[in-house]
Amino acid sequence: MLFRLPRWVWLGGFVLAWVAGLVNVVGYLSFEHQAVTHLTGTTTLLGAALAHGQWSAGGHLLAVLASFVGGALLSGLVIGDGALQLGRRYGLVLGLETITLVLAVPLLERELVWGSYLAGLACGLQNGMGTTYSGAVVRTTHVTGMLTDLGLALGLWLRGRPVEPRRLSLCLVVVSGFFLGAVCGTWLFAALHYAALYVPAATTLALALIYWLYRWCSHRHSPTEPKHADR
Repeated sequence: MLFRLPRWVWLGGFVLAWVAGLVNVVGYLSFEHQAVTHLTGTTTLLGAALAHGQWSAGGHLLAVLASFVGGALLSGLVIGDGALQLGRRYGLVLGLETITLVLAVPLLERELVWGSYLAGLACGLQNGMGTTYSGAVVRTTHVTGMLTDLGLALGLWLRGRPVEPRRLSLCLVVVSGFFLGAVCGTWLFAALHYAALYVPAATTLALALIYWLYRWCSHRHSPTEPKHADR
Protein backbone atom coordinates (compact mmCIF):
# COMPACT_ATOMS: atom_id res chain seq x y z
CA MET A 1 0.00 0.00 0.00
CA LEU A 2 1.03 3.59 -0.64
CA PHE A 3 1.05 4.51 3.06
CA ARG A 4 4.08 2.25 3.46
CA LEU A 5 6.25 4.41 1.20
CA PRO A 6 9.05 5.87 3.34
CA ARG A 7 9.54 9.63 3.60
CA TRP A 8 12.71 9.61 1.52
CA VAL A 9 10.67 8.42 -1.46
CA TRP A 10 8.46 11.50 -1.26
CA LEU A 11 11.40 13.89 -1.05
CA GLY A 12 13.37 12.02 -3.69
CA GLY A 13 10.33 11.94 -5.98
CA PHE A 14 9.95 15.71 -5.79
CA VAL A 15 13.63 16.44 -6.39
CA LEU A 16 13.96 13.98 -9.26
CA ALA A 17 10.76 15.28 -10.88
CA TRP A 18 12.25 18.78 -10.57
CA VAL A 19 15.41 17.53 -12.29
CA ALA A 20 13.38 15.96 -15.10
CA GLY A 21 11.29 19.08 -15.63
CA LEU A 22 14.44 21.16 -15.89
CA VAL A 23 16.17 18.80 -18.31
CA ASN A 24 13.09 18.49 -20.49
CA VAL A 25 12.54 22.22 -20.87
CA VAL A 26 16.20 22.70 -21.84
CA GLY A 27 15.74 19.99 -24.46
CA TYR A 28 12.59 21.68 -25.70
CA LEU A 29 14.25 25.10 -25.89
CA SER A 30 17.36 23.69 -27.58
CA PHE A 31 18.14 23.85 -31.29
CA GLU A 32 16.37 20.50 -31.74
CA HIS A 33 13.25 21.48 -29.73
CA GLN A 34 13.33 17.88 -28.56
CA ALA A 35 11.54 16.61 -25.46
CA VAL A 36 13.72 14.00 -23.78
CA THR A 37 11.95 12.89 -20.59
CA HIS A 38 9.04 11.03 -22.18
CA LEU A 39 8.42 9.26 -25.47
CA THR A 40 4.75 9.62 -26.37
CA GLY A 41 5.22 12.68 -28.57
CA THR A 42 8.47 11.33 -29.98
CA THR A 43 6.81 8.07 -30.97
CA THR A 44 4.00 10.02 -32.63
CA LEU A 45 6.49 12.13 -34.58
CA LEU A 46 8.40 9.00 -35.56
CA GLY A 47 5.26 7.46 -37.01
CA ALA A 48 4.46 10.65 -38.93
CA ALA A 49 8.02 10.94 -40.24
CA LEU A 50 8.08 7.37 -41.51
CA ALA A 51 4.64 7.75 -43.06
CA HIS A 52 5.93 10.75 -45.03
CA GLY A 53 9.14 9.00 -46.01
CA GLN A 54 11.28 11.36 -43.93
CA TRP A 55 13.94 8.78 -43.20
CA SER A 56 16.54 11.15 -41.77
CA ALA A 57 14.09 12.64 -39.27
CA GLY A 58 12.82 9.17 -38.49
CA GLY A 59 16.31 7.94 -37.76
CA HIS A 60 16.90 10.81 -35.37
CA LEU A 61 13.62 10.21 -33.53
CA LEU A 62 14.36 6.50 -33.35
CA ALA A 63 17.73 7.32 -31.79
CA VAL A 64 15.97 9.48 -29.17
CA LEU A 65 13.72 6.53 -28.32
CA ALA A 66 16.68 4.15 -28.20
CA SER A 67 18.60 6.51 -25.91
CA PHE A 68 15.82 6.63 -23.34
CA VAL A 69 15.22 2.88 -23.49
CA GLY A 70 18.97 2.30 -23.27
CA GLY A 71 19.12 4.39 -20.10
CA ALA A 72 16.27 2.41 -18.55
CA LEU A 73 17.98 -0.83 -19.61
CA LEU A 74 21.23 0.28 -17.98
CA SER A 75 19.35 1.25 -14.84
CA GLY A 76 17.82 -2.22 -14.67
CA LEU A 77 21.21 -3.84 -15.12
CA VAL A 78 22.74 -1.74 -12.35
CA ILE A 79 19.91 -1.94 -9.81
CA GLY A 80 18.99 -5.53 -10.60
CA ASP A 81 15.54 -5.56 -9.00
CA GLY A 82 12.15 -3.92 -9.42
CA ALA A 83 11.35 -3.53 -5.73
CA LEU A 84 12.06 -0.18 -4.10
CA GLN A 85 14.51 -0.71 -1.26
CA LEU A 86 17.35 1.17 0.36
CA GLY A 87 20.59 -0.69 -0.26
CA ARG A 88 20.23 -1.03 -4.00
CA ARG A 89 22.62 0.76 -6.36
CA TYR A 90 20.62 3.98 -6.74
CA GLY A 91 23.74 6.01 -6.01
CA LEU A 92 25.54 4.51 -8.98
CA VAL A 93 22.58 5.22 -11.28
CA LEU A 94 22.48 8.82 -10.06
CA GLY A 95 26.21 9.10 -10.66
CA LEU A 96 25.81 7.83 -14.22
CA GLU A 97 22.99 10.33 -14.77
CA THR A 98 25.28 13.10 -13.58
CA ILE A 99 28.00 12.08 -16.02
CA THR A 100 25.67 11.89 -19.01
CA LEU A 101 24.16 15.31 -18.28
CA VAL A 102 27.60 16.88 -17.96
CA LEU A 103 28.76 15.29 -21.22
CA ALA A 104 25.62 16.50 -23.00
CA VAL A 105 26.42 20.18 -22.43
CA PRO A 106 29.41 20.63 -24.79
CA LEU A 107 27.67 18.58 -27.47
CA LEU A 108 24.53 20.70 -27.30
CA GLU A 109 26.63 23.85 -27.35
CA ARG A 110 28.03 22.64 -30.67
CA GLU A 111 24.49 21.82 -31.84
CA LEU A 112 25.25 18.11 -32.11
CA VAL A 113 22.28 15.77 -31.76
CA TRP A 114 24.36 13.45 -29.58
CA GLY A 115 23.74 15.92 -26.77
CA SER A 116 20.00 15.21 -26.99
CA TYR A 117 20.70 11.49 -27.01
CA LEU A 118 22.79 11.75 -23.84
CA ALA A 119 20.07 13.81 -22.15
CA GLY A 120 17.55 11.13 -23.12
CA LEU A 121 19.87 8.45 -21.76
CA ALA A 122 20.07 10.34 -18.47
CA CYS A 123 16.29 10.51 -18.24
CA GLY A 124 15.97 6.80 -19.00
CA LEU A 125 18.41 6.07 -16.21
CA GLN A 126 16.37 8.18 -13.80
CA ASN A 127 13.01 6.81 -14.82
CA GLY A 128 14.32 3.29 -14.40
CA MET A 129 14.73 4.06 -10.71
CA GLY A 130 11.02 4.81 -10.42
CA THR A 131 9.95 1.36 -9.37
CA THR A 132 6.86 -0.38 -8.07
CA TYR A 133 6.53 -0.71 -4.33
CA SER A 134 3.48 -2.26 -2.66
CA GLY A 135 1.19 -1.37 -5.55
CA ALA A 136 2.37 2.23 -5.98
CA VAL A 137 4.25 3.44 -9.06
CA VAL A 138 6.65 6.36 -8.84
CA ARG A 139 7.67 7.80 -12.20
CA THR A 140 9.60 11.06 -12.13
CA THR A 141 10.33 11.94 -15.76
CA HIS A 142 6.74 12.38 -16.94
CA VAL A 143 3.46 13.31 -15.29
CA THR A 144 0.80 11.68 -17.49
CA GLY A 145 0.36 8.73 -15.16
CA MET A 146 0.32 10.94 -12.08
CA LEU A 147 -2.31 13.26 -13.58
CA THR A 148 -4.35 10.20 -14.58
CA ASP A 149 -4.21 8.89 -11.02
CA LEU A 150 -5.13 12.33 -9.72
CA GLY A 151 -8.15 12.66 -12.01
CA LEU A 152 -9.29 9.11 -11.26
CA ALA A 153 -9.03 9.65 -7.53
CA LEU A 154 -10.97 12.92 -7.72
CA GLY A 155 -13.66 11.20 -9.79
CA LEU A 156 -14.01 8.47 -7.18
CA TRP A 157 -14.14 11.10 -4.44
CA LEU A 158 -16.96 12.95 -6.22
CA ARG A 159 -18.91 9.69 -6.35
CA GLY A 160 -18.46 9.30 -2.62
CA ARG A 161 -16.02 6.42 -2.93
CA PRO A 162 -13.05 6.13 -0.54
CA VAL A 163 -9.83 7.65 -1.80
CA GLU A 164 -6.38 7.28 -0.28
CA PRO A 165 -5.26 10.85 0.52
CA ARG A 166 -1.59 9.97 0.35
CA ARG A 167 -1.97 8.82 -3.25
CA LEU A 168 -3.30 12.25 -4.14
CA SER A 169 -0.44 13.81 -2.21
CA LEU A 170 2.16 11.75 -4.07
CA CYS A 171 0.67 12.75 -7.42
CA LEU A 172 0.76 16.42 -6.44
CA VAL A 173 4.34 16.12 -5.19
CA VAL A 174 5.62 14.69 -8.48
CA VAL A 175 3.56 16.97 -10.73
CA SER A 176 4.52 20.10 -8.80
CA GLY A 177 8.19 19.08 -8.84
CA PHE A 178 8.16 18.60 -12.62
CA PHE A 179 6.33 21.89 -13.14
CA LEU A 180 8.71 23.86 -10.94
CA GLY A 181 11.64 22.22 -12.73
CA ALA A 182 10.29 23.49 -16.04
CA VAL A 183 9.92 27.00 -14.64
CA CYS A 184 13.44 27.02 -13.18
CA GLY A 185 14.86 25.46 -16.33
CA THR A 186 13.39 28.22 -18.48
CA TRP A 187 14.98 30.88 -16.30
CA LEU A 188 18.30 29.05 -16.19
CA PHE A 189 18.34 28.49 -19.96
CA ALA A 190 17.83 32.22 -20.51
CA ALA A 191 20.78 32.96 -18.22
CA LEU A 192 23.15 30.06 -18.84
CA HIS A 193 21.98 28.50 -22.10
CA TYR A 194 22.97 24.79 -22.24
CA ALA A 195 25.13 25.17 -19.14
CA ALA A 196 21.79 25.13 -17.30
CA LEU A 197 22.10 21.33 -17.40
CA TYR A 198 24.95 21.57 -14.92
CA VAL A 199 22.32 22.42 -12.28
CA PRO A 200 20.40 19.13 -12.50
CA ALA A 201 23.74 17.34 -12.87
CA ALA A 202 24.90 18.89 -9.60
CA THR A 203 21.59 17.92 -8.02
CA THR A 204 21.84 14.25 -8.99
CA LEU A 205 25.47 14.20 -7.88
CA ALA A 206 24.45 15.61 -4.49
CA LEU A 207 21.72 12.96 -4.19
CA ALA A 208 24.23 10.25 -5.05
CA LEU A 209 26.71 11.49 -2.43
CA ILE A 210 23.99 11.72 0.22
CA TYR A 211 22.85 8.20 -0.61
CA TRP A 212 26.39 6.82 -0.51
CA LEU A 213 27.01 8.55 2.83
CA TYR A 214 23.79 7.14 4.21
CA ARG A 215 24.70 3.63 3.06
CA TRP A 216 28.21 3.96 4.49
CA CYS A 217 26.84 5.04 7.87
CA SER A 218 24.28 2.22 7.81
CA HIS A 219 26.98 -0.30 6.91
CA ARG A 220 29.09 0.74 9.90
CA HIS A 221 26.18 -0.03 12.22
CA SER A 222 24.94 -3.15 10.43
CA PRO A 223 27.20 -6.21 10.05
CA THR A 224 24.60 -7.90 7.82
CA GLU A 225 24.87 -5.50 4.86
CA PRO A 226 23.16 -6.89 1.73
CA LYS A 227 25.60 -7.92 -0.98
CA HIS A 228 23.91 -5.69 -3.54
CA ALA A 229 24.21 -2.55 -1.44
CA ASP A 230 25.83 0.62 -2.73
CA ARG A 231 29.08 1.40 -0.99
